[in-house]
Amino acid sequence: MFDHLIHICIYTASKIPLMSLFCADETVPVENGKTKTCITSKQKGLETIAPLVRSVEETPEPIATEVHGTIPSWINGNLLRNGPGKFEFGNTHFNHWFDGMAMLHKFKIENGQVTYMSRFLRSDVYKKNSERDRIVISEFGTLAMPDPCKNFFQRFLSRFEMIQPTDNASVSFVQYKGDYYVSTETNFMHRVNPENLETVEKVDWSKFIAVNGATAHPHSDPDGTTYNMGNSYGSKGALYNIIRVPPEKKDATDTLQGAKVLCSIVPKASWTSEVLPVSFTPLLNNHLLLLTAMSENYVVFIEQPIKMDLLKIVTCKLRGKALSEGIYWDPKLQTVFHLVDKRTGEVSSVKYHTKAISVFHQINAFEEGGFLMLDMCCADDGKAINNYLIQNLRKSGDALDEVYNTGCRAFPRRFVLPLNVTQETPVDQNLNTQPSSKATCVKINKDKVFCQPEDLHGDDLQEYGGLEFPQINYAKYNTKPYRYFYGCGFRHLVGDSLLKMDLNDKTFKVWYQKGFYPSEPVFVPAPDAVEEDDGVIMSVVLTPSQDKGSFLLVLDAKTFEELGRANVPVNMAYGFHGTFSACA
Repeated sequence: MFDHLIHICIYTASKIPLMSLFCADETVPVENGKTKTCITSKQKGLETIAPLVRSVEETPEPIATEVHGTIPSWINGNLLRNGPGKFEFGNTHFNHWFDGMAMLHKFKIENGQVTYMSRFLRSDVYKKNSERDRIVISEFGTLAMPDPCKNFFQRFLSRFEMIQPTDNASVSFVQYKGDYYVSTETNFMHRVNPENLETVEKVDWSKFIAVNGATAHPHSDPDGTTYNMGNSYGSKGALYNIIRVPPEKKDATDTLQGAKVLCSIVPKASWTSEVLPVSFTPLLNNHLLLLTAMSENYVVFIEQPIKMDLLKIVTCKLRGKALSEGIYWDPKLQTVFHLVDKRTGEVSSVKYHTKAISVFHQINAFEEGGFLMLDMCCADDGKAINNYLIQNLRKSGDALDEVYNTGCRAFPRRFVLPLNVTQETPVDQNLNTQPSSKATCVKINKDKVFCQPEDLHGDDLQEYGGLEFPQINYAKYNTKPYRYFYGCGFRHLVGDSLLKMDLNDKTFKVWYQKGFYPSEPVFVPAPDAVEEDDGVIMSVVLTPSQDKGSFLLVLDAKTFEELGRANVPVNMAYGFHGTFSACA
C-alpha cells in the first residue's frame, strides 16, 4: 500500500559498496595514541526544517483525524508524546532546542480511528513565563535576563543570584507505580493525566531521596520495579546514585514513596575542583548526558567524558552567558562502564573502559555465557549537542549543510563485558569467548578491562546517516537476547527515515518519503504475537513544506510496509520521546 509514495528496501553489507555520500574526515584520539575516525555523512542541498522548530498552538480538546489505509482494529490505546512546543515569550526567545516549553501529545486509537489532542505542560516555569510574557527562568541554552522593571542596582545584584533548576519536563513520558510522569533531568517531574493531558502534580526527587536530579530514561523490571540514576554532590564530593523505586502504591496519593538509593558510585575520572562531570549540576535540562542500561541482574552506569567548567557555570549570569557554554567534551578521557548488582547494590570493583564516546541512547543489554552484552548508539565525539541551537535548526542553504556536515553520526555498537574477572584472569588477551560477537575485551590490570565494540551494522547504514532514537519490543525482550531494533536514520539534523535493524545478518529495512521527518518509532505488539516482530511501528511524521501536513504513521513491524496513516489537521513541532499506553 502507498508504494508510489514510499521507498521500502533491504540492504546487505556484502552486496552494497561504500557510498560516495559517506566521508570520514574527522578524528579523535584514543588511549593508545592512535586515531579513530569520526563518521560523518556529507549532504548537500538539505531542505530547511525551520517550521519543525517553531511555536505551535495547543489542541486541548480531541479532534478527529483523516485515516488513509487501514489502522489495525486490534490497536486500542494512546500514543503519548513529549517535546518542545513553544520557543518564545513576548520579545524573548530560547536559544536551544532543549529549552522549548514542554508540549504533551495524545493520539487515541480505537476501532481503526484516531483522535488527537495536545496541551502545554503547566510547569512552574511555563506559568511564570506566561504571566510575565518573557523568559524569567534560565534553561540549558538560554539565560533569563534581569527584570526590566527593576532599577539598575537591583538588576546588577540579580546577576549574582544562583540559577534555579527548571521544571520544564520536555523529554519523555515515564511510568512509576502505574502513574504517568513527564520528566527531564533535573530533580523535578510532573505527574500527568494520560486521558486529558492535564498537569496533576509536581514531584521533587530530592524530597524522597538525597539526589539533585534523575535521568529521563528509567528502566523497569517485569514486576514494575523501576531503576534510575540520580546525581548528588556535597561536602563529601560528587556521587552517582542508582535509584530503585518499588512497583506498588501504598495509597492513592503515593508518588515516589519507598524510593531508595541502591548504591552510590564515585566518579572514576580524576576531576579537579575547577572541572566536574557535567552530570553533577541540578540546573541542566538536558537529556543527552546521563545514561543507564539494565540487564536481568545488573544496572550499568555509563560515565561519559562530557564535563562542565565550574567557574563558567558559577559566573554565567555575571557574564551574561548560558549554562551550556560551560559544558565541553574532553576526548582525552575514556568512557567508563560501572556495573551494579540489582539485588545487592554491590558495585563491581572492575571498571570497563573504552575510548571516548558520546552515547545519547541505549538499545538493550542482556547476559549470555558469563558476559554482559551492551548495545548502544555511539558517536565518536560529544559535540553534537551544539548543533541543536535554534539558530542552527532554522538555517537554510549552504549554512544548514555546513551545520550538518560538521557533525559526527551515531551508529549502533555492541560492547561485551566479562562478568567473572578475577585475579587469575589473564591480562593482555581477548576475554570474549562468545562466538556471536566480534567485540573484544582485554584485562589491563586487576580493576580495569578495556573494551572495543562490534559494529551492529554494515557500511550501508552510513548512507542513511547512522541511527538514533532506538526502540525494541521492550515488554518481552528488554534484558533478553533479541533480534530486532528500530530507529530513525539521520540524513538531516532530525530523523528523515525509519529503520528496522536485523542483528542476525546486520541487514535493515527502510521507510523513507522525501520531505517527511519521522519521530522516534514506538513498537506495539500484536495481541496474539508469537514472533519478536509481530506488531506495528508507530511514528509521528512531520513535513516542513506543507501547512498542517503531519500524520501518525503505522507500519507492519514485520514487513515494514505502511498499513495506514492518520492525517492531523494542526501543526506540530518535532519532539523527543513517547510511549504507548494500552487500554484494557
